[in-house]
Amino acid sequence: MRKLYVLLLTVFSLLAAAVCTSTPAQAADNGSWSVFPAASKVGARPYFYLSADPGTTITDKVVVTNKTAQPLTFRLYGADAYNTERDGGFAVRSLKEKQTGVGAWVRTGQDRVTVPPHGALTVPFTLSVPAGAMPGDHPGALVALDERVDKAKGDVAVGVQWAVGARVYLRVTGPTVTGLAVEHVSLDHKQPLIPGTGDSTTLITYTLRNTGNVTLDPKVQLKAEGLFGRTLLSRTLKKVPSELLPGQQVKLTEPWSGAPQLEWGDVTLTARAQDVKESASASFFALPWLAAVILVAAVAGGVGVFRVRRVRARPS
Repeated sequence: MRKLYVLLLTVFSLLAAAVCTSTPAQAADNGSWSVFPAASKVGARPYFYLSADPGTTITDKVVVTNKTAQPLTFRLYGADAYNTERDGGFAVRSLKEKQTGVGAWVRTGQDRVTVPPHGALTVPFTLSVPAGAMPGDHPGALVALDERVDKAKGDVAVGVQWAVGARVYLRVTGPTVTGLAVEHVSLDHKQPLIPGTGDSTTLITYTLRNTGNVTLDPKVQLKAEGLFGRTLLSRTLKKVPSELLPGQQVKLTEPWSGAPQLEWGDVTLTARAQDVKESASASFFALPWLAAVILVAAVAGGVGVFRVRRVRARPS
């Protein structure tokens, strides 16, 4: 009998909603329920923007709304944020993962809440910043998790849990450091066997790392130069995370279609954010397989002929 495995997936929906009377702009919403900050004296807030000194406690309120026709029960908890490995998107830790920042410092007035049909519930919470907390940004979220597990179709039993989180942008006062690094640049060439018979593509891979303590919005410029400094490619990359969180790193790839099939040069990635600029390069040597085989054969043949001639030239 085939053994079934249960894959428990927690999906965090951080979708922007339109402005309306019941839900503020950009509330986290998945169509069935939403989570957002309680309105302040100034008005609606899209996210929690908080600032605190080490050793102090903040009090605030979060609102959970139920858009369905039946009561919904949620587990409320604080979570740390991170950048996903896939594309560097904003994501938060699950309930069972270890929390070290906002997720460890938040205490909600109720761990579990039941929201009536088409109703809303306002829940107070405290955020206690430890005395030894590092200065800088500590992003996270207040999450409303539906602990029910939906069954999925297929041969393998898959359970899906849904959650919605209101983002928390916490700045702990103190010295801020802006740091950015571009690392591990590499190139993977895919070229036709015979030069000129097809397209060639080079996949450029690199790592972008936030080495400081503030969130960055990096811009990355790609430049490729061939022999004698000829510019082969120059463009600003679009697939770069708009929020690179402190201490996080993301591995990114950029395709270079129509890359030269016979060239020798360098690829340079230059990242900028606020007042920092960092670059990293990698060299490449583009040579189709058939051309490489012919070249190696020609070199080997030439060496062989040279040796034979040297032998024949020796006096008997």
